[in-house]
Amino acid sequence: MALLPLSEEQVLDRLKQENPWWATGEVDEDYTKMQRRLYFDLFYPLVEDISIKRAVILMGPRRVGKTVMVYHAIDNLIKNGVSPHQIAYISVENPFFNKMPLEQLFKLCLKATASETPKGWYFFFDEIQYLKDWEVHLKSMVDSYPHIKFVASGSAAAALKLKSTESGAGRFTDFMLPPLTFNEYIHLLKLQHIIIPTKIDWNGNATTFYESTNIALLNEHFLKYINYGGYPEIIFSEKLQVNPSRFIKSDIIDKVLLRDLPSLYGIQDVQELNSLFTSIAYNSGQEFSLEALSQASGGLEKNLLKRYIQYLEAAFLIKIIHRIDHNAKKFSRANYFKIYLTNPSLRSALFTPLQATDKLMGAMVETAIYAQWLQREWFEPWYARWTQGRFQGEVDMVGLSPQNFKPLWALEIKWSNRYFETPGELKSLLNFCDTNTLRSALVTTIDKSGTKEMNKLKLHFLPSALYAYTVGKNTILQKQIRE
Repeated sequence: MALLPLSEEQVLDRLKQENPWWATGEVDEDYTKMQRRLYFDLFYPLVEDISIKRAVILMGPRRVGKTVMVYHAIDNLIKNGVSPHQIAYISVENPFFNKMPLEQLFKLCLKATASETPKGWYFFFDEIQYLKDWEVHLKSMVDSYPHIKFVASGSAAAALKLKSTESGAGRFTDFMLPPLTFNEYIHLLKLQHIIIPTKIDWNGNATTFYESTNIALLNEHFLKYINYGGYPEIIFSEKLQVNPSRFIKSDIIDKVLLRDLPSLYGIQDVQELNSLFTSIAYNSGQEFSLEALSQASGGLEKNLLKRYIQYLEAAFLIKIIHRIDHNAKKFSRANYFKIYLTNPSLRSALFTPLQATDKLMGAMVETAIYAQWLQREWFEPWYARWTQGRFQGEVDMVGLSPQNFKPLWALEIKWSNRYFETPGELKSLLNFCDTNTLRSALVTTIDKSGTKEMNKLKLHFLPSALYAYTVGKNTILQKQIRE
């Protein structure tokens, strides 16, 4: 028996359901009452600006709040005077729409609202990756309708980025929405009152850092952030917090590993990819080599292993960090490298949530701090490791000058107060700073703050939670300046 096609009337009714503001004049309060992510203030100007004839591509990992951010943008547009009858939201994955060309959907919206002209409209296409050749359709729409603003969003971040780069040159503006930074986590839970600014003398300049009026409470939330705090939905749901792994693993990891990446790159053996990611997640922050990864993955061939790592990085699940030596020189062959999860909560999805005293806590604190830095697309972090005679040294993170690749700063990430009491034990950090004539360095702790001087080197100690907060907060501020 042949299946009956959907009638135009059915599609129009569905469009009206998805766009209730056509009838009510406002966005449903289920969305408007949700707190806005700090990244909204960076995203909304791109939506509002109709002078630039480019579509905005909102991409990011699953469940980080992209759809909610779209509704917040629609709410802002209406409150800023745009007619509700000139704003359309379409979830492309809806069975009503996922086989229809964008232009047909667009014309049906005009019909549903009895609009005579498309000029001044704002169109939001959610989960656009479900439309085949979406980038070709969208580019054509941008060219054909210069007086309309198009915004597309989607969770298959790797596919969106790939196709946006290939086909959208000059037509698309990419906007990456990351998992929550610790700064945003604190903001959404309205805990800013326990954090106050302070100043540190950094190479003769008074630099803003932060201290807490309740470091025990802040650390309690830092642990929650590490276990599940990358996702807005979980931090507000006690039910999901009881078993965050079920939510994160099934809805985020499995869909990326078992569906998005295989369909995008034609991966045949998803079990190999899954096994590799599991191994990386458990050892986030550790140094890897292709040889060691190959052995841990059951003898995967190295070229295939390289491709899998590239796929996982393209999906924004992991980040490769490259190594320098004690003179801050890069290695001609990248035999060794570190791999970090882009969000520490991914580890809890696969294994049990951590306690503050667990042995692996140090590695996940390091992962959490790296996750804050990874939101700066203009910055590339490095780590240092070297061997000098009998002495082996390592520094967790180094910032290099983009002009001459000389070290600007060095950071040692510790989930311990031990080195605050005995800073002389930080031999690797002291050696690296001396070799590269650095006058200041930073060391994180559990809850100790202060500055100690060692051989003309100022070691600034700061609790890891406060350092993570500082990096996230400064990232937002710098992004605002760079816009």
